[in-house]
Amino acid sequence: MSERAKEFISTTPVGTKCKVALVSPDDISIVWDDVVGFIDLALKHSEGELISDDLILPLNNGQQNLWVALEGGEIIAAMITEIIPHPRKRVLRVITIGAKDGHGMDKWYDFLPAVEGFALNNGCSSLEAWTRKGMARKLKDWKHTYMVITKELKGRIQ
Repeated sequence: MSERAKEFISTTPVGTKCKVALVSPDDISIVWDDVVGFIDLALKHSEGELISDDLILPLNNGQQNLWVALEGGEIIAAMITEIIPHPRKRVLRVITIGAKDGHGMDKWYDFLPAVEGFALNNGCSSLEAWTRKGMARKLKDWKHTYMVITKELKGRIQ
């Protein structure tokens, strides 16, 4: 990560493994090259709804939030969230999360309390994430509320 980025990102210690930083919309371009690989790794497991380039505009305009986990001054994970205002409640949705080693949950999981605090401070009553079955099993304190199923329609388009 560039020295300039380190100047603009405030960090909060979370446990003993890493620090978490919420990146200001003005600083997205400073850290983007350091996080886009993590985001791309995570999006490999999606259904092709978006690519990392699709996230730049909503991050720059503050519609979505970029979080980074740092260890020894190096970014080891990145997460993107978005506040979803439903008619009766607000939810902080985890759009994607990716780590340096592709599956370093033991490192990035420590920064979820900071994300929970952000959600509460922004009037959200819960977090939500669309995730694979394997990851859902690892998130012990999360409730499996819904299941998203998909059906490809390309073959039906004439």
